[in-house]
Amino acid sequence: MRTTAERSPRRGHTRHKAAARIAAVDPERGRPLLRLLALASITVSFLAASSAPTPLYATYQAAWGFSALTTTVVFGVYAITFLAALLTVGRLSDHVGRRPVLLAGIAGNVLALAVFVGAHSVAALLAARIVQGLATGGAISAVGAGMLDVDQTRGAVANATAPGLGTASGALLSAFAVQWLPAPAQLIYIVLAGVLIVQAFGVVLLPETSPRAPAAWRSLIPQLTLPPQTRRPLLAAAPVLFAVWALAGFYGSLGPALIDHLVGSASVIDAGLGLGILAGVAALTTYVLRATPAPNVMLVGTTTLIAGVAAVLLSLWAASPLGFFVGTAVAGVGFGAGFQGGIRLVAPLARPDERAGVLSVLFTIAYLGLGVPAVAAGFAVAKGGGLVATSYEYGVAVIVLAALATVNVIRLRTHNHARAEGPAPLASAPAPQPCRCST
Repeated sequence: MRTTAERSPRRGHTRHKAAARIAAVDPERGRPLLRLLALASITVSFLAASSAPTPLYATYQAAWGFSALTTTVVFGVYAITFLAALLTVGRLSDHVGRRPVLLAGIAGNVLALAVFVGAHSVAALLAARIVQGLATGGAISAVGAGMLDVDQTRGAVANATAPGLGTASGALLSAFAVQWLPAPAQLIYIVLAGVLIVQAFGVVLLPETSPRAPAAWRSLIPQLTLPPQTRRPLLAAAPVLFAVWALAGFYGSLGPALIDHLVGSASVIDAGLGLGILAGVAALTTYVLRATPAPNVMLVGTTTLIAGVAAVLLSLWAASPLGFFVGTAVAGVGFGAGFQGGIRLVAPLARPDERAGVLSVLFTIAYLGLGVPAVAAGFAVAKGGGLVATSYEYGVAVIVLAALATVNVIRLRTHNHARAEGPAPLASAPAPQPCRCST
């Protein structure tokens, strides 16, 4: 008799090819923790470079005389080009490997930083932000998928922690440079470019974790596809992913003006402090809650986000700078927990050759939240809505989204609990008794 393998050589060959596509290297080879940290540091650098201009907007505005609306447009252009890159090259690393996409992203970011160094007009700022958005959007899903390749559990935590850490460090380091160091509008960008160049050499030394696969050109067609196993968790996570990054967008675009309104200070440190506190507390929260089950982390995120944003709105009503910064810190807990919970709820469910695509969808939702509401708020302020009134409306929208996410997560937990319990097992039929008939 022939074995199953002998009867189905083609099926066995297919399984062998599929297994070969799962990993290009043994995940345990080459100090996985060191590789994970190296990849996470690249995400930190990318996001630090994207937030570094925030404390400098006041400097640019004073020198070139543009409005708050222009600031939000410059900020929004980055988010839009980031999304464009995600939708086109976000899945490319699943086909050509992680390293080529990462190296291209680093090169693009270095070019954007060089444009920032020589910027003398709004047009130059827009050009730099466009290049930066394309480079970061093209590479962020590749580096995130690379971290999941190395370690699914710790990679998911790193994917949630690194963006907040990068955003906070970029804003705060830029603010300190402007306050105390010479040539701040150039120095911070030169330092970040140097860091990225060093990291490019590190990428060359890292082993490739994703083998080449066909249909690379087809992957460039804009589309958002999700494996079936990730769809229900993503629907639960989407509102909070959008909400937390909408809050980050608000602090990144209008936060400096709002802090100036509250504190009455032109200090660049104060201007960068709001985004720095929000993102810094978020990064700390993701690390502290790394071992907590993802649905529980999501609930912590949504409830603290509601509480923090409500505290910020009350502080604006009471004109309390201390209340504003305390509320920002509480909202930072919501930012970190909500973002980490969303990533951990969805990303580990993707197969290796689906990871970059799934992360592209997650970051698309997040960066829609980062860019679209911030630009809309800029238009509202410019058209007479007023900074404080627009802040109230923005905060209420974030609270509503967080409340919706809370309901979604509770429903998902109930659904998963019901599936885990399943139907009661059927009683087994009694075993047949031997016949005791007499002959």
